[in-house]
Amino acid sequence: MSGTSPIAPQCPIPAATGDTIELAHGGGGLLTHRLIERLFRPAFAEAPEDLTHDGAVFEIDGTRLAFSTDSYVVRPLFFPGGDIGTLAVNGTVNDLAMCGAEPLYLSVGLVLEEGFAIADLRRVVDSMRQAAKAAGVRLVTGDTKVVEHGKGDGLYINTSGVGRLLAALPIAPGRVRPGDAVILSGDIGRHGIAIMAAREGLGFEAPIHSDCAPLAMPVRRLIEAGVELHCLRDLTRGGLATALIEIAETGNVGIQLDEAAIVVAEPVRGACEILGLDPLYVANEGRFVALVPAADAERTVAILRRCGESAVAIGNVEAANGAAAVRLGTIGGTRVLDMLTGEQLPRIC
Repeated sequence: MSGTSPIAPQCPIPAATGDTIELAHGGGGLLTHRLIERLFRPAFAEAPEDLTHDGAVFEIDGTRLAFSTDSYVVRPLFFPGGDIGTLAVNGTVNDLAMCGAEPLYLSVGLVLEEGFAIADLRRVVDSMRQAAKAAGVRLVTGDTKVVEHGKGDGLYINTSGVGRLLAALPIAPGRVRPGDAVILSGDIGRHGIAIMAAREGLGFEAPIHSDCAPLAMPVRRLIEAGVELHCLRDLTRGGLATALIEIAETGNVGIQLDEAAIVVAEPVRGACEILGLDPLYVANEGRFVALVPAADAERTVAILRRCGESAVAIGNVEAANGAAAVRLGTIGGTRVLDMLTGEQLPRIC
């Protein structure tokens, strides 16, 4: 979970009908944001920083660890550039990396629908094995459940992970300061568009593949180089815009972005125009932002590029001046980025 603004219990949770949550809104938009702030944090958070980042950080007998969990309900299960198994491993590996941790061990929970093909399950398991090997983690425990036909949509996966913290200082939204540079690790939007194309059978002239990949190594290189990492966030549900809005609100800062610096591959940009989507809000599974002191910006970009990333500085942090906000500088002026009331593409991770 990732949290954002102060809790406002007087406002009801939106997108609900009676006592139910409307599935159409998916996760990652305003609904998830308010569920965390108004339901989960009051119930579970014992400290102000709880549930505000991609994972929990704690210490046991002098060893500093990170812990994270996520569930995957992507449709379709197989897509260009990966599948639900690849996604489940890399997703949790990346959440641990965003805490500044070296991922070590994963658990896996499989919820199988009655009638699911063993050949497809074998394919998913093999993908998980390969992804874990590539990320340098071990799948060490797990569970399997089978539900009635029609009750599980094929296959759901949950992965939880534990990692050892490498960063000496906390990496969290609350450490972001005015003057920080915003570094984007690569082009955006490919995962969400790859899922949409596979789901709807869209045949684009240039095939679009998901960017699904582990991010632990690039983060490790930044830490080893002594870069002062104030905050890291992978750009999954809600994309770049939602991630930065959450950071701005949690850190009570403003963020100014340069639209021209944000790279969107032409096939992705074209697909977004056809589908009426904003690439700033489209999910990614192999991209992250790093917020670092301005003095570390050039070094951060150079290190990430040596790791094979196409990193670029896309903006800077400013004082909130009364209201935390993310502003996008465009050719025609400046617009404020808002949290989506729903999700552009549900069931993408």
